[in-house]
Amino acid sequence: MPSKVNASKPSARERLLAAADELFYSEGVQTVGIDRIVQKAGVAKASLYNLFGSKEVLVQAYLDARHAETRKQVERALTRFRTPRERLLGVFDAQGQLFTEPDFNGCAHMTASAEAQHGSPVECAADRYRLWVRSLFTDLAREAGVADADDLARQLHLLYDGAGVSARMDRDPSAATTARAAAAAMFDAAVKDEKTVDAR
Repeated sequence: MPSKVNASKPSARERLLAAADELFYSEGVQTVGIDRIVQKAGVAKASLYNLFGSKEVLVQAYLDARHAETRKQVERALTRFRTPRERLLGVFDAQGQLFTEPDFNGCAHMTASAEAQHGSPVECAADRYRLWVRSLFTDLAREAGVADADDLARQLHLLYDGAGVSARMDRDPSAATTARAAAAAMFDAAVKDEKTVDAR
């Protein structure tokens, strides 16, 4: 009886991205060379260049995949919350879940962009991720009725970034809880200020 082809076997692209994700995230983009990626993935070096063209484009694909996964995790977490205020603060709950993962090693986009050339595909991938975070906060603040949603979103984004740095550098997963409390105070103050202005 002929053996069936295993349809679930990862493609060369998937194996390369999985190897890149593991090695780049744990050791850094500049530290890990192409040879280690292809060895870990079990593919020929030519396959990497045929699929991605360069290490830089592979890094970009790795960051885009991380972005997609983070977005999926945050969106899934936000389905637990009902009110706009809860959803906005829920972003920090979702962030806290990331901090408790055993392999948490900080923000991949921040780390990679620190080593990237200005205008490079790597910087562009980091910019897309940051735009998504800022837009998420802006949209949630707007849904919650905050008049200056852009200003509050900028403040919340700074908290989000700071929590990520603290969780990594201080090895403190509770940083997201602290950031959430600060975000709640900022949100409540913004809403209170608007009510005060409206009452005049």
